[in-house]
Amino acid sequence: MSERRKLNLLGVPFTPVTRADAVDEAERLFNDEKPAWIAVENAHALNLASEDPDHRATLNRADMVLNDGSGVMLGTRILGARFAEGLHGNVFTPLLLQRAADRGWPVFFLGAAPGVADKAAQVLTQRHQGLQIAGTRDGYFKREEEPEIAEKIKASGAKVLMVGMGMPIQEQWLDRNVAATGVRLASTVGAFFDFQAGVVPRAPDWVQRFHVAWFYRLTKEPRRLWRRYVLGTPLFIDRVLKQRLSGRI
Repeated sequence: MSERRKLNLLGVPFTPVTRADAVDEAERLFNDEKPAWIAVENAHALNLASEDPDHRATLNRADMVLNDGSGVMLGTRILGARFAEGLHGNVFTPLLLQRAADRGWPVFFLGAAPGVADKAAQVLTQRHQGLQIAGTRDGYFKREEEPEIAEKIKASGAKVLMVGMGMPIQEQWLDRNVAATGVRLASTVGAFFDFQAGVVPRAPDWVQRFHVAWFYRLTKEPRRLWRRYVLGTPLFIDRVLKQRLSGRI
């Protein structure tokens, strides 16, 4: 990867770039000799990395880590730094898909419940003219099936892989398997397939402009997300404040 200034947030090296630069850097990674993968990480991901050194090491092996969500933006401001722009998955992923469509890179979707990635592919091929979907596969499989899944992706001829299996599973899966899939570039996408397929409602634009999409999601899925947001957010801020006091930025 080209030498870019990194921003250390809770031991994870983010690349602070604009949206346009992020996609250009993704294309540069695509054209590198080795397969590359991108992690798009939010405050919850950083809590997980703080509690699990092995997972933090996984994120450190990603070829580029991009900021996702208002929590990470707030964390950097606490440290006295700043990201150029918000790059959450629902912003970066469509930009990467459009670049794939423009360049003729076939894309494979891996993740979500059965049928969801197929529906997302139908929606997205209509939205991004020229987008080629090489194949899809749901994210429900056992660890011992990973070689078979990687071989399926390779056989599809895909050059870009998008993985939406939740944190930390999607990052760890890519860390183990990206080389075996035969793709040039991969990226984590979280719940992107669910949003595109309409399985999970997206926050309205005005909610996203005020950076409270997390609260909208909490109202829609309180049982699943209350621990992440109600308990996780104060914990994240406490950890960042401790990093600020330590001077490690």
